[in-house]
Amino acid sequence: MSETTPFDLDAYLRRIGWDGPRSADVATLRGLHLAHSRSIPFENLEALHSRAPSLDPGDLMAKLVHGRRGGYCYEHNLLFSHALEALGFRVTRLAARVVIGADHAESRPRSHMALLVTAADDPRPYLADVGFGAIGALLEPVPLIAGTEFHGAGHRRHRLVRASRGGPLDLWTLEAYDRTDAVWVAQYAFTVEPFEPSDYEMFNWFVGTSPRSPFTRRLYVQRVTPDAHLLLEDGLLTETRTDGTVRKRELAGEAEARHVLDVDFGIAVPDGMSLTP
Repeated sequence: MSETTPFDLDAYLRRIGWDGPRSADVATLRGLHLAHSRSIPFENLEALHSRAPSLDPGDLMAKLVHGRRGGYCYEHNLLFSHALEALGFRVTRLAARVVIGADHAESRPRSHMALLVTAADDPRPYLADVGFGAIGALLEPVPLIAGTEFHGAGHRRHRLVRASRGGPLDLWTLEAYDRTDAVWVAQYAFTVEPFEPSDYEMFNWFVGTSPRSPFTRRLYVQRVTPDAHLLLEDGLLTETRTDGTVRKRELAGEAEARHVLDVDFGIAVPDGMSLTP
């Protein structure tokens, strides 16, 4: 960690509004996960300008905790992992293939970060992920158990599917239930081997700078509230309520988009930063 700006657990917990227990148990893990998901938005402003954001713990603190900003998966899940480790959880950092819309998991690269977390009061590892930029994201962690349906906050439903590939590690797939079409939709696939900081630096550089990355081509911001999921993609604002109601609105231009980001998403766009590539 940075010697001048280390990870600050107290500041992080204030940022997510957590004043509950600081125990390394499953109940605390669930509470922290939900509080983080509802407090820090997902956004790609650096990548929109082909810049990979810093993954240094001090820089994550400055941006996501002190700076009224959000981030994408590496930023969110690294920050969350530092908090969990400071509280005594055992954390394994994973790399996943986003498979929404894909015919085969192998057709997608490992470009997403997720976490496998073990608490003191439960021998089962839990899949935790506060940085998945989709409405099918987990709001609470789920135990690594195949075939069981989990009902979480915000009326979200998830399950994990396990498949043997003939290799040393099984392939796990997180699926989310789409209430509109009444189908299960695969979100991402992963194995459980650990990945290192140098791996995420490489992933982060590609996702943040490559012209092939979806995050360098359009504005993509989301926020979760107790009542809704908000998505701003380019100039289209979509609000999906927990009862399934969807409202969409085209924003008038960059001035309105900046206002919406400030008021509805809690993001302070840096002066001089455009909302287009």
